Amino acid sequence: MNFSILITTYNRLDDLKLTLNSLDQYFSRDDIEFLICVDGSTDGTYTFLKENYPNISLINHTTSKGLIASRNELLSLTKAQYAISLDDDANFLSDNVLEHIETVFKTYPKCGLQAFSIYWGVDAPENTLNYENIERVNGFVGCGHVWNMEAWNAIPDYPAWFIFYGEEDYAAFQLFKKDWHIFYNPEVLVHHRVNIKHRSTQKDYATRLRRSLRSGWYLYFLFYPVKLIPRRVLYTLWIQLKTKVFKGNFRATLAIFKVLFDVLLHLPKLITNSNRLSSKEFQEFSKLPSTKIFWKPNNSNS
Repeated sequence: MNFSILITTYNRLDDLKLTLNSLDQYFSRDDIEFLICVDGSTDGTYTFLKENYPNISLINHTTSKGLIASRNELLSLTKAQYAISLDDDANFLSDNVLEHIETVFKTYPKCGLQAFSIYWGVDAPENTLNYENIERVNGFVGCGHVWNMEAWNAIPDYPAWFIFYGEEDYAAFQLFKKDWHIFYNPEVLVHHRVNIKHRSTQKDYATRLRRSLRSGWYLYFLFYPVKLIPRRVLYTLWIQLKTKVFKGNFRATLAIFKVLFDVLLHLPKLITNSNRLSSKEFQEFSKLPSTKIFWKPNNSNS
């Protein structure tokens, strides 16, 4: 088996239907396996998949275990050489996706993971021309990427105790320590069908902020040279205070206090699981181009 497509879903059946419809051309291929984790959904997702997609291998959690734990489970079950991770609200906009993926893996033998171009927006872009180049980068985005399973099996699983956010950076550091490389592949364009401008007004804003900030601090304690940790933590804390707390954002203030508690609570685990970069390794890692999170349409190569 060459490829697998792995999807974790939770109570987003309508989004998942759109994603599966977009993948229709791949269901007839015998070199692709499909694995979906229904992570405690209560909207009929499991029944729908069971009745309409009998060729998809399903995991059904009666209660949610979380995105990261679900991704670990899917990756532990795949039999493919290359495992594509796609969000339930994302779809490919490119043609010949599998061929582009395979070409990069074969061209760069140390490529452990490929990060895709990702367009964020409810509606698809009118122009999908992309003049970017394939290049090595220091990270990737969870909603669209593909693992070389040899590299995945060489590093620890995603940290399920992060719950949400930070697992991609965790994996990126682990890959770097094992001399596996991450390549940005602009030939594969993914449409992530979300309105990120509305996230700050949603009910889970404070939860997202808490998990995002604490995952950054977790990563400092796990991977950064010790001498850099205090300065990084204090700087990011100051930014949060200046941009949110001092402006009267009560939800953000409460989230920040919870982050401080989270870090103290998990400090023994952070110390036990640390895999720090040396100062030299950190300098090398820092010189790599940053994760390419947002792709925007362009009309020329200028």
